[in-house]
Amino acid sequence: MPVEEFFSVGDLKKIEDAIFTAELGTSGELRVHLEDTCNDDVLDHAAFIFSELEMQKTELRNGVLIYVAVDSQKFAIIGDVGIHQKTGPHFWNETRNAMNTHFEKSDFFAGLCEGVKRAGAQLQLFFPVSATDINELSNEVTIGRIRVSPKKKRRHF
Repeated sequence: MPVEEFFSVGDLKKIEDAIFTAELGTSGELRVHLEDTCNDDVLDHAAFIFSELEMQKTELRNGVLIYVAVDSQKFAIIGDVGIHQKTGPHFWNETRNAMNTHFEKSDFFAGLCEGVKRAGAQLQLFFPVSATDINELSNEVTIGRIRVSPKKKRRHF
């Protein structure tokens, strides 16, 4: 089933709103990328998508990507070196398990929002927002083939 059948336009907007809300108290950056299938190792592919979205170019290396291949029933949540050094692997595993609880009930929207919320909380803890903070990466949910749009520069407040 294509991504577009899993999530309505309204769902995608709500996920983008959840990303915006999660980023309000942090200098960190969150992205969600959805694809139909993933024939590779999901962590390797998520790392490739992370790079294609240029998430490693944040000033504090504190980007987090939630990647989901809906037909393949695979997903990953990965963070750049800055946030990974602060949280360690236990955070990613706990977040993945919390998301999977929703996914197992076919509630993919709630699972994504749970992942965004948890990642945002960790980013707020370790990378609080500053008065000069800008949104370094788009909050847009990307789907399928990567089409990187220009960075949207705006203050979080």
